[in-house]
Amino acid sequence: MDRYRVTPGSTVNLADHDPGDRSEFKGNKSAGKKRQAELAGQLADLQRLLWAEDKHKVLIVFQAMDTAGKDGTIRKLLARTNPQGVKVANFKKPTPKELSHDYLWRVHPHAPATGEIGVFNRSHYEDVLVVRVLDLVPEQRWSRRYEHIADFEQLLADEGTTIIKFYLHIDLDTQKERLQARLDDPEKRWKFNVGDLDHRGLWPEYMAAYEAAISKTSTEDAPWYVIPSNRKWYRNLMVTQIVVDTLRGLDMEWPEPEEGLDDVVID
Repeated sequence: MDRYRVTPGSTVNLADHDPGDRSEFKGNKSAGKKRQAELAGQLADLQRLLWAEDKHKVLIVFQAMDTAGKDGTIRKLLARTNPQGVKVANFKKPTPKELSHDYLWRVHPHAPATGEIGVFNRSHYEDVLVVRVLDLVPEQRWSRRYEHIADFEQLLADEGTTIIKFYLHIDLDTQKERLQARLDDPEKRWKFNVGDLDHRGLWPEYMAAYEAAISKTSTEDAPWYVIPSNRKWYRNLMVTQIVVDTLRGLDMEWPEPEEGLDDVVID
């Protein structure tokens, strides 16, 4: 999956990344969904091993424009995992209490513990994305945050956290179709927020903000992946494959049992 991994120190231009790309899987949609389900089963086995071994911690970060599919991807990714060892944090608009602290204060408590997979549905990156685009704090403040974030993630990595960050990449036309689908479906209309159209109108500004954030914070220990997300099945497949490959790379082993268990008989 190196095709979608952002090389540390490189400058990202999202216009160079095709959100409709599907070059890493030669099969059709049906085959892709089948393969993703197989990988989700493998992930479930790896997650149980992660929990049992209790040596590693994994943090998965999702960022995207509205309708790119953060919720759907997370559902597909974690469908067969054990909730006991998985924690999902959803970072929405900060509360007054959160705003009274530094911007990372609300994030750090949700970092995964040993044996856990932590998932951030939006994250600390909101403070160099929406904050930048909507001019919520002066540039002098948000421009320093790239270094803060890189240092924060390096702290987590140095303390044993494996970090994977996904930007789910869609285009304007795909977003238009998905927003219209929300409006047209009575069961999905509740998800539509008129304010989303304001953010849509700032698409170029958001792309610039994402390009800066990804370029400045993709590191060896906390890499970004730009995932083509116009096709939901392909998006889910790529994310699941990358997470499975990452967990396999941890070379985990089942813990050794107590000695003398061969002689234990359950009456």
